[in-house]
Amino acid sequence: MNEINAIVDGLLAADEPAPVSVHKPGGTSPFLLVADHAGNLMPRALGRLGIAAAECERHVAWDIGIAGVGSLLADALDATLIRQNYSRLVIDCNRPPGVASSIPEISELTAIPGNVALSEAAKAARVRAIFRPYHERIEAELERRRRAGRPTALIALHSFTPVFKGIARPWHAALLYNRDARLARRLVALLAAEDDLIVGDNEPYFVSDATDYTIPVHGERHGLPHALIEIRQDLIADEDGQRAWADRLARLLPQAYAGLPAAA
Repeated sequence: MNEINAIVDGLLAADEPAPVSVHKPGGTSPFLLVADHAGNLMPRALGRLGIAAAECERHVAWDIGIAGVGSLLADALDATLIRQNYSRLVIDCNRPPGVASSIPEISELTAIPGNVALSEAAKAARVRAIFRPYHERIEAELERRRRAGRPTALIALHSFTPVFKGIARPWHAALLYNRDARLARRLVALLAAEDDLIVGDNEPYFVSDATDYTIPVHGERHGLPHALIEIRQDLIADEDGQRAWADRLARLLPQAYAGLPAAA
């Protein structure tokens, strides 16, 4: 049994950061912002999963810039932001547990030795310690709003690389969706009307039950208006870029939400 497999219970020590944090828990906006890949922390017990420190700062480990955009957008909208603090290489909180990409053995072109040949118990420990608390916190917030009769639109915030496996991506931002495109398509139109943007419509990714968790489970199953927003990471790598995109989304999100048609 390798060292990683030996670590089952108590994956996070008491003095380590919590897996989930909430910014503006009392926000009054109908928008609930979530960030599945906001952090790049690694549990102390897992070291760096066998990868170099520099890899932990790349997109393979987290969505660069999205934590800053999320906090600034939450402030601008008076919206609650729920963010996940640990690296997606430990466990991807936007993947159904059990699929290969949930705990990846390779990400882009980077091998992750600490994720190879894990026992089911070791995988379950990551679900218990990181995945489940994050999604339970989202569900608790949605339930609180339902009981209060508050309308909610779920906005999942992500960033993507300008180049993926040697292929350049032309989009500045993108909207992803699956069964319910009401809000996403309105946002595509509004962003495309901006003078300086190339906007992806379900590119460079798309939402599905096999490749995503947050939108299908918290958005689609509850019948909530929702959208997954992707921003190219080089545009939000510093505070100026993060503020510019937060300001833009704070202007456009309410426009997209206003007069939204009912679900089919």
